[in-house]
Amino acid sequence: MIREVAAKRYAEAAFEIARGQGQLEEWSVALGLMARVLGDPEVVAVMESARVAASDKLRLVERTLEGIEPLALNLARLLVARGRSGLAPQVAEAFQELVDEERGIAHALVTAAVPLTDGEKRAVVDKLGEVTGKQVLLEAQVDDGIIGGLVARVGDRLIDGSTRSKLLALKRQLQEARA
Repeated sequence: MIREVAAKRYAEAAFEIARGQGQLEEWSVALGLMARVLGDPEVVAVMESARVAASDKLRLVERTLEGIEPLALNLARLLVARGRSGLAPQVAEAFQELVDEERGIAHALVTAAVPLTDGEKRAVVDKLGEVTGKQVLLEAQVDDGIIGGLVARVGDRLIDGSTRSKLLALKRQLQEARA
């Protein structure tokens, strides 16, 4: 997912505070709730409306998020005050990625030409775990356009073992050989 730089910065600041307090789990829950509330289409409409006073927007957030970690609530207030409440889902996602990184967990998006069986998923998780040195959580999707094989994205790393990419590489080699 393409994420705004500001969302990552807010998430990094929240992560440092949460880690310093030893409250990663509490913050994770709080930011997840913040993301659900501020990402709700009805709330988004209110937050984007010029007809709703800023004080009313803040009261709405304070009422709906009452009881969460106080500094996380302050983050929600800050996002609303700055007109950046739409970043809340991205902040929560980036925060969770930092928490997972801290815990040695990597998320992998694997695309295959056909649905993977449970055994194939386990094999992919094991192999990616060896490559990354982390516990891998797998999300699988199907795209028949890759013809065969699979493409795995783990963080910023792309591992392309698709038949399509191999055929394209072979085509380039043949074109270069003719030249």
